[in-house]
Amino acid sequence: MILDAFIDTLKAEKGYSKHTCRAYHADISGFIHFVLDDFESDEARCQKKFLGKVARINKGAIRNFLAHLLRSGKKKRTIARKLSSLKAFFDYLVVSGQIKMNPADMVPFPKLEKTIPKFLSIDDVFHLLDSMKKETWFEKRNFAMFETFYSTGMRVSELEGLDMDDIDFKCQMIKVFGKGSKERIVPVGKRALNAIKEYRACLKENFTPVFLNKNYSRLSSRSIRRILDKTVKDCQLNMPVSPHMLRHSFATHMLDSGADLRGIQEILGHVSLSTTQVYTHVSMDRLMQVYDKAHPRS
Repeated sequence: MILDAFIDTLKAEKGYSKHTCRAYHADISGFIHFVLDDFESDEARCQKKFLGKVARINKGAIRNFLAHLLRSGKKKRTIARKLSSLKAFFDYLVVSGQIKMNPADMVPFPKLEKTIPKFLSIDDVFHLLDSMKKETWFEKRNFAMFETFYSTGMRVSELEGLDMDDIDFKCQMIKVFGKGSKERIVPVGKRALNAIKEYRACLKENFTPVFLNKNYSRLSSRSIRRILDKTVKDCQLNMPVSPHMLRHSFATHMLDSGADLRGIQEILGHVSLSTTQVYTHVSMDRLMQVYDKAHPRS
């Protein structure tokens, strides 16, 4: 099937994670069903029907799909991601000889509003971590997990994929495999390392994944999110907190404490410095709030 072949290419040539590939598949599959006006047939039949009419698809069909998404209440950022998926998919169809031109090339991306990332205050992070129980091995694991999260600013998928061999306890470094299987080395604090040691000392065997579920297999990103939700509820933080919010908190607190922007870029694994620069807006907003409150003629 043509979509499956494209997803296999993303895995093999670009090294995309299963989460990224799943998003591409969902985006393109939604477009295929929309173009065919067929939401009942199975995936294989729809892909076969789509391949038969793909040469007749033009930018108008893509615009109609994007307009449909907008009417359905999808955010511009989501629409932009889906358009990016379609552009990559049609590029693949051109390279593989299925079509001559990419119809998505002439469709512009929607103009996105600049969003300021949400983050926790230092007091809130300390309250979250200090309120966690550390009696059972599950509780020790959870504490070690979120200490490591805040200490390194890594993504939830990177935390999920962490192996014991990736951690250099002596040098206080962790080898992280980020987007596109790109490897980077990030520093990690003693609190997080000690928490990992204490948690792992409770285990009878030397399992490869760092963070384990009840069956001693690798803990999934979904489970990490669920555990964080429960931890936030238990400590009565009274606000929704996502794994990415902890990542934002790490970067914001580092910048506020005088860390170099390019250093933060390296630690977070951002390809472009402009992605990291969003945290300067956070700091400036806070600075202006302090200024407005304190200055006698503001």
